Amino acid sequence: MHILSFTDFEGMVEELFGLAERIKAGEQRGDALRNRSLAMIFEKASTRTRVSFEVAMTQLGGHAIYLSPKEMQMGRGESIADTARTLSRYVDAVLIRARRHGDVVEFARHAEVPVINGLTELEHPCQALSDFFTMRELRGELRGLKLAYVGDGNNVCHSLMLGSAMLGMSFCCATPEGYEPKREVLQRALEIAKETGASIEMVHSPEQAVSGADFIYTDVWVSMGQEEEAEERIRRFRRFQVNEELLSHAPDARVMHCLPAKRGLEITDEVLDGRASVVWQQAENRLHVQKAILLKLLA
Repeated sequence: MHILSFTDFEGMVEELFGLAERIKAGEQRGDALRNRSLAMIFEKASTRTRVSFEVAMTQLGGHAIYLSPKEMQMGRGESIADTARTLSRYVDAVLIRARRHGDVVEFARHAEVPVINGLTELEHPCQALSDFFTMRELRGELRGLKLAYVGDGNNVCHSLMLGSAMLGMSFCCATPEGYEPKREVLQRALEIAKETGASIEMVHSPEQAVSGADFIYTDVWVSMGQEEEAEERIRRFRRFQVNEELLSHAPDARVMHCLPAKRGLEITDEVLDGRASVVWQQAENRLHVQKAILLKLLA
């Protein structure tokens, strides 16, 4: 079983949430993954994903190995397929943060052990699962809740949109024109929503998106690899900042951010550190949910 997209969690979301709850409550024994190893390949920088997965393996009695492509033969021309075949003989699972989603798919095609997407330009499924777990902690039943996403239609947006569709939520995404989620991901979410009763909506007004929202979510305007677009993106996204004025349109909403945050751009200090923010609870839950994922795949 691989976790490459949020849709790969189909049929196990509630099981993972229940397991994460028990883990967070301290009910999980610490040696469940004894003698298990996780290889972690990072082509991009990481704080939360790397640390939470590494600590998760350690606290469950296993071992995590950090691998930089610059220090691997893959960085000198060894094929993805050969790397996948080799690592499958050494470790029990592989976590990959890659520049290209297709590379993770290719790796999984040739791997004989579970492969976990630790972020690509297309999706960030483990982040989104943890986010939904946090929403569930705060509001209980997810079905029928409204999640407003304000900003760039990026990888995090894609996974949240797919997850909202699967979980029967209302998802409203506000982006500047030209920065909407990828059409194929939107189409897949709409197809899922037909089966679950979810609502998926795209708008260009942040105020419209957050009206009636239970949660307001934002992310950086300039993702890794988009640095050359920074000036133009900042100009186009200015009115999509999550600030106190925007929160006045949804006074009961909680605010989420996957971090790292560019304070003063997509979100203000007052909001990130304010009464509505659940960002640090959200960040902590990465550890508990990723433990649940590892136990599901490896225990």
